[in-house]
Amino acid sequence: MRTIFHLDLDAFFVSVERVINPALNGKPVIIGANPEYGRGVVAACSYEAREYGLHSAMPIKQAFRLCPNGIYLHGHHKEYSRFSKAVKHILEKYAPAIEQASIDEFYMDFTGCAHIYGSLFIFAQKLQNEIWQQLSLPCSIGIARNKTIAKIASDFMKPRGITYVLPEMEKAFLAPMPAESMPGIGKETIKSLHDKGFYTLGDIAATAEDYFAAAYGKHGLEMWRKSNGEGSQYLNTYGDQKSMSHEKTFGQDVLEIEKMETTLFTLTAKVCQQLRENNWQAGKVSLKLRYSDFVTLTRDKSIKPTDDDKIVYDTILDLFRKNYTRRVAVRLLGVKASKFNIYCEQEQLFDEEGNIRKRMLRAITDIRDRFGFESIKFARQQ
Repeated sequence: MRTIFHLDLDAFFVSVERVINPALNGKPVIIGANPEYGRGVVAACSYEAREYGLHSAMPIKQAFRLCPNGIYLHGHHKEYSRFSKAVKHILEKYAPAIEQASIDEFYMDFTGCAHIYGSLFIFAQKLQNEIWQQLSLPCSIGIARNKTIAKIASDFMKPRGITYVLPEMEKAFLAPMPAESMPGIGKETIKSLHDKGFYTLGDIAATAEDYFAAAYGKHGLEMWRKSNGEGSQYLNTYGDQKSMSHEKTFGQDVLEIEKMETTLFTLTAKVCQQLRENNWQAGKVSLKLRYSDFVTLTRDKSIKPTDDDKIVYDTILDLFRKNYTRRVAVRLLGVKASKFNIYCEQEQLFDEEGNIRKRMLRAITDIRDRFGFESIKFARQQ
């Protein structure tokens, strides 16, 4: 019988901004694009802003209509990374195994730890209080015997909630919840489920497994099993994130090839900087391109694992030149890295130039970590 914690930092970006500037406390705060341009989306918003109907991924123009008196910030993304690492540092003191699912989400395996910490519900309170006292960050914690239930439980009593779903109580806990509360069920699937008369997770669980396998295939089978309280019990502790990406939404749609390629160069530099900060190399890179008419394409390519800006950029540039085939202005560009390996430095006797370049890139990473990303640039970024 396993015991999994899911710790979710409440309105994380906003919480960090409030640590930096306490005058933001109690006010509707929105992190994301500049509403004056009317482009881009909401990255995060405070609970005060959510009372106006705002949510993450909402178009910033719509958010501004709903909440014109909100405080709109671009955000301090380097600070978000720093605070996330500080939280993980606290968790590492207690948890035998940790999987960082995102910058503000952590799974922990505390199986058998009741003999060490006593009541795990009381221990969760201690963990919650320590993060608040040391970092002034609120968090919610879900406890269950698998990852799916723990994640749903952490969202059950936000903000600053703790929910412990006892073994064998999973189905009863899930039954009254709306189907959209299950991670991985998107808008189109929700619409389809509603059309078929499925509104709660209990509705799904009470229906034959074969029906969902026939109606939705492998995804339907997974929905049915999760609705019945099943889920993964084991953490992925090798490589915390599955991918990392940076995107740029232009203030005005762009037709100039040179500007697009320069933007891709800068986005690549940010992704590679983040790879080196985590001591990772990427085995796949992806291009995201959105035209002014919102037609969006993504293209990816597997590469020999690397964190080298030049290799990644050359690959991204090749993908861009092969796939930018319409004479239509571009609204958004993005670069993503995935399939991570841990970087292991190994001197090679006959590759002195390569070793020098690797040391140079890590020196650049150290300088940017200390003085900011803009403190040092490659020529193309000028």
